[in-house]
Amino acid sequence: MGTIHADRYMSMPEAELVAVCDINEQAAASLGRTTGAPHFTSFQEMLEQAKPDAVSIAVPTYLHVPLVKQAAENGVHVICEKPIALTSEEAAKALRICEEYGVRLFVGHVVRFFPQYVQLAEKVELFGGDRGGVYHAKRAGSHPALVQPWFKETDKSGGVILDLMIHDIDYILGTFGEAVEVYAFNRVTDDLDYAAATFRFRNGTIAQLEAFWGYPGPFHTAFEYASAGGIVRADSSDAESLRVRSAAPAGSGSAFVETPQSVMLQDPYYRELRHFLECLRSGEKPIVTAQDALLAIRWAEAALKSVRSGLPEKPSEEEDGLR
Repeated sequence: MGTIHADRYMSMPEAELVAVCDINEQAAASLGRTTGAPHFTSFQEMLEQAKPDAVSIAVPTYLHVPLVKQAAENGVHVICEKPIALTSEEAAKALRICEEYGVRLFVGHVVRFFPQYVQLAEKVELFGGDRGGVYHAKRAGSHPALVQPWFKETDKSGGVILDLMIHDIDYILGTFGEAVEVYAFNRVTDDLDYAAATFRFRNGTIAQLEAFWGYPGPFHTAFEYASAGGIVRADSSDAESLRVRSAAPAGSGSAFVETPQSVMLQDPYYRELRHFLECLRSGEKPIVTAQDALLAIRWAEAALKSVRSGLPEKPSEEEDGLR
């Protein structure tokens, strides 16, 4: 992800990549050669010598908060990969630290910047999403521990719910409004980590999420939203990015009118990072706020609690009060 961030900054006319950093000297030097930017193996030395306005943090999750704190103490704005932390307590701490030092914190929940998901949110509103619907989403691929072994250590990655499903948790909270409970289960072996969670929302929407590490096939995502007004679906393996079936007008003689929907080929990481930089310049509120990122972790924790209890769960009253 650090390489992706560096590449996108390089392609932005309004941004200058002033340094890259990795504790692995070979990785740091390689990225430095690719980007033409000075490379460092010490985060503090990079902050002091390169003097960036903002820094992207794309390291293992358990290291996020210490580096967020270090950047904030140096007066540097932070763009951090999701999830911001492994617990809501640590996430709230990161928010407080950035507020204390007067720096802005942005969290990379990139799904909200994928054109298909942007269009889905628009269609949900068009189809009367305030009256509730049914949503199903899945996200599956090979186990990331095949490349980075720390993903199998839940105290470092949080497992498939906190690391992968968190994408869709953030998305449904931003699209369907207030959730009231979640019921989840999780199966973990040495080769796979699979979870499913059902969220119920105040407006009546039911959202079913699946996340799968160890899937014996290519990484893919899919979603479908259905309501009285129509159906919206997308599958990353399809040539068509989005399909919409709208309920036909009364008396038309047809139940549905189906129209393929094309989307512009926009890179979501570029759109996300550029949006964050624009918010830094303008002072505007981002599409995904740090508070949104905190809320997603709280609901991920509730899902993990449900896995243990076998019952529907929700964040505690104290956590709900910080929405």
